[in-house]
This record gives sequence, C-alpha cells and structure tokens, in this order.
Amino acid sequence: MRNPRSLGRWLSWWLAVQTFIGLGFVCVVVYVATSLNFSAKQTEELRHKQEVIRHLVREIARPEDLPSLRHKLDDFFVGHADLKLRLTGDAETLLYMTPPASEPPANLRRIEFEITSPWSGTTVLRAELALDSSSDAELLRKLAWTLLASAMAGAVVVSAGGAWLVRRALLPVRDLARQAAALSPENVGQPLDGSAQAQELQPLVAQFNALLVRLDNAYQQLEGFNADVAHELRTPLATLIGETELALSRERSVPELRDVLGSNLEDLHRLAGLVNDMLFLSKADRGERARRSPVGSLAALAAEVVEFHDAALQEADVSVRVRGDSGGAFDAALLRRALSNLLANATRFAERGSVINVDIEPDAFGGIRLSVSNDGPVITAEHLPQLFDRFYRVDRAREHGDTNHGLGLAIVAAIARMHGGTPFVRSIGGTTTVGFSISVSGERH
Repeated sequence: MRNPRSLGRWLSWWLAVQTFIGLGFVCVVVYVATSLNFSAKQTEELRHKQEVIRHLVREIARPEDLPSLRHKLDDFFVGHADLKLRLTGDAETLLYMTPPASEPPANLRRIEFEITSPWSGTTVLRAELALDSSSDAELLRKLAWTLLASAMAGAVVVSAGGAWLVRRALLPVRDLARQAAALSPENVGQPLDGSAQAQELQPLVAQFNALLVRLDNAYQQLEGFNADVAHELRTPLATLIGETELALSRERSVPELRDVLGSNLEDLHRLAGLVNDMLFLSKADRGERARRSPVGSLAALAAEVVEFHDAALQEADVSVRVRGDSGGAFDAALLRRALSNLLANATRFAERGSVINVDIEPDAFGGIRLSVSNDGPVITAEHLPQLFDRFYRVDRAREHGDTNHGLGLAIVAAIARMHGGTPFVRSIGGTTTVGFSISVSGERH
C-alpha cells in the first residue's frame, strides 16, 4: 500500500525547486549579460588600440624611421602588459613584437589587420594584436560560483520559510482532525467548527458537516429501527409465551389445544411476515435490482391486485377505479406487492363510500408513475418526508397494529429504487396520493 505523502514536505520541496529554477534563471541572465559586457569591452579596447597603432605607423615617412616607431610602440605598451603586438612587413619581415609573457595566457582575443605602408603605396604591413582576457575570465568564474551559491542559498531559505508557512497554514486542519477524533456515537451530529479555516477549506467543512448530519439521522433511524423491531416482536412473542404457558398449566382437551395452536400459528405467521419484510428491505438496501420481464398491461396487473383486495374493499365500503395504462419490462411480482401495499394503506384510511383511484401515467423522465389516491384525513406536512421510513406511523397510538407493522410504504420505496425510480406522496384538500415512479430502461432517474 502506498504511504501517504506529507503535504508540508511536498510543498516545501517544490517551492525550493521552483525558487532554485527562478533564481537560477536570473543568475544565468546576469552571467550572460556580464559576459557579453566584458566581450564588448574587450572588442572596443582592441578597436581603440588598433586605431592608435595605425596612427603611430602613419607618422613614419621612410624605412629609416622604424627605430623611432619601435620606440613609440614600446612607450605605448608600457602599463599594458595584457596587450601583445606583432607587426610584419613584406616576406613576413618582423618589424616589431612585444616581449613574450613568461607563461602563455589561457585566454587571448586576437584581431588581425593591415596597414598601408606610409613610405610605399604598394607595401602592406600586417599587424596581429592580442588581448589577454584571463582576468575577465577569472572574474566571470568567480561570478558564476557566487551566483550558483546565491541561488542555492536562496532556495534553502525560501524552502525553510515555506515549510514554516505551510505548518502554520495547516494548524487549522490539525484542529479539524482533533474535532473529528472527538466525535462519538453520542455526539456524531455535532458539526465541526470551520470558522478558523481558510476559504478554500470552507466547502470541504460544509460537506463534512452535511455528512455528519446525514450520519446522525441514520444513527437515530437505526436506534429507532431497533426499538421498533423490539416493539413489533415483543407483543407476539409475549402472546405466544402467555398462551403456551396457559395451555401447559393444566390438562387440555384436543380441541382446546387446537385453538391454542391456531392462535399461536397466526402470531407466528405475523412474525414470519415481519422477518421476511425485513430481509427484503435488507436486500434492497444492498443494491439488489428488479428482475425485469415483459409486462403487456399495468392496468391488468392493477386489476388483479384490486380483485385480491375485493373483500377488504367491500368491508370498508369503497370502490376502486384504474385510470391509464402502459407496458414495459418490469418485475411483475414486485409491482403487485407495491400496489397491494398502497391499496391496503388507502383502504384503511379512505372515507366510506368514496372511490380510490389507481393512476398509471408517464412521467417527465420517460418512465411511468403509479399512484393510489384516496379521500380521507389529511397528512400534515411534517409527516410526509417520513412516511417511507421503516415502522413509521402517523398515528403514534399504533392503531391497526394487529395487521400492519409499519413496513408497507418502506417496501414500496424499496421496490421503486429496485426499478430505478423514487417514491412520492402528497396530501392536499382531503385527498392523499402515494405512489412511485419506475424506469422503463432500468436506469435511475
């Protein structure tokens, strides 16, 4: 596994590298500019000395004046040990040469030029003028080392300062880490204090706090779920235990034992249904998808569900009307279960003599919306977002608890998610509509 890198060291390292590159570029520019300046100065000096030598040569009128020329040139080169001159005439006759240096210089700049002989218009004197630039070269070498040392020292200083600034900048992040480490299940919903954080970290703090809120809600739901499961299981288990103990307290006839076993079987069926529903929700939460197969008519499927609930509808004195139709690839068994839960829920709360509407219609995303509407008590807005939570009941007194354990609408929401859709509910003007959307293609929307 790759070890996490240190942000402080990474920033300090790259800050040092960039500083060294920047200072190095400046140093190179300074070195090149200085070298070009020295070169221009040497060229100008050679040109100036060339003009002086030309002038001195033109002052002689005949070959007999050459000793005077040599004397003038000797006087001229006094104090100019870095200059060397070689003057030759016809047939490479040496006319003048400065004394050679004890050691040959390592850096010489030479120019060669011709001078028309003043005593003969057809004779040309050839001159070779050399300038020893060793002192300038040595100065450039020292300058190069000085600039290199300055660039490295500057990079080290900037890196050290950058490391200090990075550590200072990361202090609020360490404070966030301490706050996060102090979180526990008891205070998981407590938001982190991001007031001291940099502007760039504010979105991260906000998102993390939002995550804490969702985590706290999930934790509260889990605690509530555990309490609801215990409540739902306690009543039938207590009934089973009590009836069984009562049956064993004295001799019973076979018909009496049959009655006890029949009553216990009802409670066992209820417990089995509760466990199965919880297992189904668990699979849905783990991402299980619907097994789709062609369904020609959703209206026909809804009619089957209505026929199954015919006895309960007659007892509640309500009728059902199916409106709209569509088809596609769906899990028919799951849709029957979802519609059955919605219809059972609407039947329990519908006004006697009213009509329950089952609507099948397309939605804005290319999917299908299935909903069940009934006339009855209005559900206040505070309850609507929680209707699809497990074991949630608007009537906290848990009426209908003998037949309804509070997972019906949670199962509807799970079936909607398994079909790539979402549940919805609205309660306005005495009419409550609960339904869900399903995707025809299987993609979530």
